[in-house]
Amino acid sequence: MAGRFTPRHTLPHSPKGVGGTPTTGRGGHAAVPTRVPRQAAGQPAGPGRVREWVPDGPLDLGLVLGPLRRGPGDPTFRATPDGSVWRTCLTPAGPGTLRVCAYGGGVRGEAWGPGAEWLLEGLPELLGAADDPSAFVPRHRLLASARHRRPGLRLTRSGLVLESLIPSILEQKVTTDEAYRAWRLLVRKFGEPAPGPAPARMYVMPAPRTWALIPSWEWHRAGVDNKRASTILRAVRVAARLEQAVGMEPGAARARLELVPGVGPWTSAETVQRSHGAADEVTVGDLHLPGIVGWALAGDRDADDAVMLELLEPYAGQRHRAARLILLSGRVPARRAPKMPRWDIGQL
Repeated sequence: MAGRFTPRHTLPHSPKGVGGTPTTGRGGHAAVPTRVPRQAAGQPAGPGRVREWVPDGPLDLGLVLGPLRRGPGDPTFRATPDGSVWRTCLTPAGPGTLRVCAYGGGVRGEAWGPGAEWLLEGLPELLGAADDPSAFVPRHRLLASARHRRPGLRLTRSGLVLESLIPSILEQKVTTDEAYRAWRLLVRKFGEPAPGPAPARMYVMPAPRTWALIPSWEWHRAGVDNKRASTILRAVRVAARLEQAVGMEPGAARARLELVPGVGPWTSAETVQRSHGAADEVTVGDLHLPGIVGWALAGDRDADDAVMLELLEPYAGQRHRAARLILLSGRVPARRAPKMPRWDIGQL
């Protein structure tokens, strides 16, 4: 997720405990209200399957699930004022809607649709149960402070590849706003309405066959150039093989993803960070991340990928977590150039 967030001023940090969340968006964070009304925590929003789960430590829903949100208008993700996070997925069992809320020391998950059981079965891993934050040993004061301020940070494991791969392809070499707009328009037009009592205008991402049948002019209207559209079409043709990568180690999974022409190291890293909860898969080839890491750890705003990897070497095994903490710390170099211009090819 590195490089998908423009530098902003640091905002007040999250309180400790389940459900505590700050409001900043850098580093993969979605703002989720810290207080959950009793009705929201104790009563279902409608008839659905329910699962209660108690994490073994602090858990911040916004930090854990934030990387799965593709912009504030993402039709597959919604944080509501009652403290709930809603998420739609195309699971192996079919479309499903998941509502998660934290209360007291536990988490309540409720799901609807054919994929409800699959979503609830994977709820603990989605919320970081397979992650081990204690494996991270900070060797810089900045990272020690960032970890102390974000005790609820865990790395999500969605268990789904395409739902992270397709938006990552859309984000290749364009501004964040352009990529988010394309994802929003395509999912709303070609996806299906979310099952259950989901908030308005929530949709499930299209199935692979639906992606393959999107006409060329619809890609154009969404602002997606032919190169990115062709990469997505190649990926969905081998969707079943790509989804099998979830059972592989992150390195092997990346190698399989990169067999698809147009999917390189940047895209594969962005995908497995979410699908596998890969703590060590740091993003290379990013426009901003090397300079941010270089500035935070060595005062070098001109660092390239080689310098970034050298600086992160002490965190081998946890380099992705280290990069996220750096992004969340707010220590970024001042902007020296105008933002990358936004081009809407749909108007050409």
